[in-house]
Amino acid sequence: MLGTFLLSAMNHFLANEWDKARAQKRGGGAPLFPLEFDAAETRYIREPADTATPEQHYEWRWAMTLLETVVDRLRTEYVQDGKADLFAALNPCLVGDRTSQPYEALARKLGISEGTVKSAVHRLRQRYRQLLRDGIAQTVAGPGEVEAELRHLIVVLGGRAFG
Repeated sequence: MLGTFLLSAMNHFLANEWDKARAQKRGGGAPLFPLEFDAAETRYIREPADTATPEQHYEWRWAMTLLETVVDRLRTEYVQDGKADLFAALNPCLVGDRTSQPYEALARKLGISEGTVKSAVHRLRQRYRQLLRDGIAQTVAGPGEVEAELRHLIVVLGGRAFG
């Protein structure tokens, strides 16, 4: 009986050794690709560093969310008044100057006079400013803080909030 046990143990040992010898090591014969650490390091050196703090990222995201909300509210008002096409045409005038959206070209596109376009853009911008102030007023303790918060918003956005 001891002989049978030793014979079985020897067979298992030899089978395991044979399996180990035939097993493919990590990668299983696939071609090796060298890691190029130098290339990765030089790639990241060329990219600009993000020097903004988490607080600055938060403030920028808050400002962008506020502006998006204001534009959405303004769009909704125009749609409810049946002026969705007018809003779509004038929306680019909220930010930028007249050279980026010449009033004469807008007037031709909309089939109205240039003076009417100027008035419509003026009303759009006034309403935008009012909705922006209303949005800010919801985030500050009192009405006296709205102007200071509006100035801070402009600083956070780098002056890009208004045309």
